[in-house]
Amino acid sequence: MAGHPPQPSGVSGPHDWLAAADLIDWSAVPRIDVDTGDAPFCRWFPDGRLNPCHNALDRHVQAGRGDVAALIFDSAMTGERRRYSYAELRDEVARVAGMLRGMGVGKGDRVLIYMPLAPEAVMAMLACARLGAVHSVVFGGFAAPELAKRIVDAQPVIIVTASCGLEPARVVEYLPIIAQAQAIAGSAVPRIVLRRPQHAVTLDPAGEHDWHASLKNAQPADPVDVAATDPLYILYTSGTTGTPKGVVRDNGGHAVALAKSMQTVYGARAGDVFWAASDIGWVVGHSYIVYAPLLTGCTTVLYEGKPVGTPDAGAFWRVVRDYGVNILFTAPTAIRAIRREDPEGSHIAAADMEGLRALFLAGERADPDTLQWIERQLGVPVIDHWWQTELGWPAIATCLGLGERETRQGSAGRPVPGFDIAVLGPDGARLPAGESGDVAIALPLPPGCLTTLWGNDAGFVSTYLAAHSGYYATGDNGFFDADGFLHIMGRSDDIINVAGHRLSTGAMEQVVAAHPDIAECAVVAAADPLKGHRPVGFFVLRAGAEHDEAAVARDIVARVRAEIGPVAAFREAVAVPGLPKTRSGKVLRATLRCIVDGQPYTPAATIEDPAMLSHARDALIRAGIAQAPLSQEDSA
Repeated sequence: MAGHPPQPSGVSGPHDWLAAADLIDWSAVPRIDVDTGDAPFCRWFPDGRLNPCHNALDRHVQAGRGDVAALIFDSAMTGERRRYSYAELRDEVARVAGMLRGMGVGKGDRVLIYMPLAPEAVMAMLACARLGAVHSVVFGGFAAPELAKRIVDAQPVIIVTASCGLEPARVVEYLPIIAQAQAIAGSAVPRIVLRRPQHAVTLDPAGEHDWHASLKNAQPADPVDVAATDPLYILYTSGTTGTPKGVVRDNGGHAVALAKSMQTVYGARAGDVFWAASDIGWVVGHSYIVYAPLLTGCTTVLYEGKPVGTPDAGAFWRVVRDYGVNILFTAPTAIRAIRREDPEGSHIAAADMEGLRALFLAGERADPDTLQWIERQLGVPVIDHWWQTELGWPAIATCLGLGERETRQGSAGRPVPGFDIAVLGPDGARLPAGESGDVAIALPLPPGCLTTLWGNDAGFVSTYLAAHSGYYATGDNGFFDADGFLHIMGRSDDIINVAGHRLSTGAMEQVVAAHPDIAECAVVAAADPLKGHRPVGFFVLRAGAEHDEAAVARDIVARVRAEIGPVAAFREAVAVPGLPKTRSGKVLRATLRCIVDGQPYTPAATIEDPAMLSHARDALIRAGIAQAPLSQEDSA
């Protein structure tokens, strides 16, 4: 790399993790921070022992804070509101743990949780942690074949579920899905069922137990001592082979990292009201609805509803106002949806949100236009930050708790203390500032990150550690700028080759998203017999857009040509009513690529609205860009 300026340091300096461990109560205080003797596997705080549920609940009660609100539940779907103090939540969780123990659940056993966003779901997770059992939460409403794969992999001894989940336009019955999944998996384990009034069910006495009846006679369970290196939970993320990857999180490293992140990244302290507007089926829900706020002594908000449509684009701001939320964490997709319905921000202006100190965004690339809009509307710092299911907590951010305030448009920030992040070329060498490459993290990963894949150490190594020796490969592409800000431009497979030029579809999306009439967009690569690839854009118009679809399409083609260059060969853009996304807000770009190329595809198990795939296909056909492609179901 002679003659190039050096890459800015990708690590914020040495980190004293043993000092950070003081944030946690230990039954055996660790004296060793990390054991790398079995590299590439590492074990954080190998001589430490603790219980994460005690740290989340009991210790706050013992410190005299039992009357402080721990959990606030707000359902925009039913109008139900519940508030639990730390003492009340501890007592409820102890009884749920006793109920599970009475049904044979013990230390190391797996418990599959398939629940809606209800307080009982949080209780079930914490109850497993209390017993030293390993919980595996699967998003409520997940399709039976995908649920079956997780049952086969985790081999749970019991399933905790509910009669239904609620969507704005429908009730999702859970028990038929679970029955089908168990039949596929060949599983006969019993089920504990929370019967919700929105869908009454008759339980099968041979294998189903009513939550309330079972809880009535349960004896409270005390916290069970576990090793820091014992598994706390398994969280499945999609694999490229169709086999789900069970990310394993440990007890000790997880507790320390999350507690430290609340201080460092979010600037949160005991007594704050922290709201992660997500679902417990996702890593954000695990980390920042359940564990991190409670470890810190915050009040955490559990919201059952949508950013729009339940009932309107003011739903989030009502929750912030009603409960005095200090820190809000959501996905850029939610803000785009709110902006699309309320471009003038009238709902924001009408809400009294004096207590709100910051908004954090993650889960999908936050385009600068959306960031600027919401920052103007709220008048508080809006922090884009980046992490992954596998990492468990933020790796790139502007750390408010460290006094950082500087942000950079298009960047998620600088590396968070503890993460040594590099941008690597194909040869594994660190690239200079300004050059795009593979975003990777030097080993050992900090505490709180995945320790392996459940039952699949070889898959852990081949999936994450094989691409670059000594590094965890994130699968994302990006670059450092001269000031050390890291710009994540998209998945590595979103770098396309147009007539020999390597170009980022993320950079093109940034140009398209800046158009004042566009609410959200995606750019994907189409196979091209002459150029190799060519970019195709999808866009959604904002409510009250000044120009029609054809005019906007012409304008964004011209903008990309002007800002990226003619070499991008960006000539095709189509309007759609909405982008196909997962329920966590990620745009299904790989599926859009299949549609553009006329290739068979299987809709993602976590897709929010399958109709959006049909709309994209129809728009491409009308524009003459693609022939009618088939889903795998159609081709069968």
